[in-house]
Amino acid sequence: MDSKAARHTYAAAGVSIDVAAKAKALIGKQAKTTHRPEVLGGVGFFGGLFELKGYKQPVLVSSVDGVGTKLKVAVALGKHDTIGIDLVNHCVNDIFACGAEPLFFLDYIAMGKLMPEPVAAIATGLAQACREVGCALIGGETAEMPGIYSGQDYDLVGFIIGVVEKEKIIRGKTIEAGDAVVGLPSSGLHTNGYSLVRKIFGLDQLDKHYPELGRTLGEELLEPHRCYYNQLKPLLSSVRGMAHITGGGLVDNVPRVLPDGLAVHLDKKSWTVPPIFKLIQDRGNVDPDEMFRVFNMGIGMAIICTPDNVSGLTGQLSGARVIGEVVRPVGDKKVIIE
Repeated sequence: MDSKAARHTYAAAGVSIDVAAKAKALIGKQAKTTHRPEVLGGVGFFGGLFELKGYKQPVLVSSVDGVGTKLKVAVALGKHDTIGIDLVNHCVNDIFACGAEPLFFLDYIAMGKLMPEPVAAIATGLAQACREVGCALIGGETAEMPGIYSGQDYDLVGFIIGVVEKEKIIRGKTIEAGDAVVGLPSSGLHTNGYSLVRKIFGLDQLDKHYPELGRTLGEELLEPHRCYYNQLKPLLSSVRGMAHITGGGLVDNVPRVLPDGLAVHLDKKSWTVPPIFKLIQDRGNVDPDEMFRVFNMGIGMAIICTPDNVSGLTGQLSGARVIGEVVRPVGDKKVIIE
């Protein structure tokens, strides 16, 4: 071997094992605050261990998701402590749509160059959201990938496992024509539609204060995705179906819980659409139908129940209101918004 030949190292190739170890230690510290008695061992083993107990006929429910290009807003503002909240709450809402209790969560963070401070902020948000719903953060992956991600860009993905008793699964099978659709308010865009928002506004207006929002555009766009688990869990016996309103909006998500031969008729005057959506529509000259396909338009979760259960739900769920009813379809549309 030529003694004068350059000696290559992983660090010189853009990957620092020492920095990765520091980042993982920061995540592990936060993860420990979320652990439940069923967690066997801490973060760092080759697999997360969770002992399932206390169920008669447990059905595991899983979901994996990301927060999309909302990450671009977090990077532009240098604010990373809420993006983990978005991720956990999105995943919890998804599995909760069938009545599942969240058990444990794993995250995947990939950067071009690992930065311990943003990683620590992300982990803080992940752990906070997990603690609020009793979900254990038991592991994940932190990847340094130069050549794939550039600058300060990164990706964040979450994987969740929950459980529900087989006889208590909520799948919408008992939904009938005449049932009511109750909407729970969103906290804003949640985690969908950010590519369109960036196309309309760019990233140079994030610090601009908009009177109709009462804050800057950036503050509005980073408002965390609302979680519905804690407030809805005690009321599941009154629920026939639930739809988490994410990408595709009310138009694409509500039909996912409807039995064949049924549709919903929604009255868009029955709830107040938050100002951010009108701002987006006006500035981008976006067609109303497109708005309802891309954004949640102020409804983060749609609940379907019998008319007899409406008052019980709206009386105990903050901001809940009847936004429509289940009907027999006329034509091909499963969601009619008028």
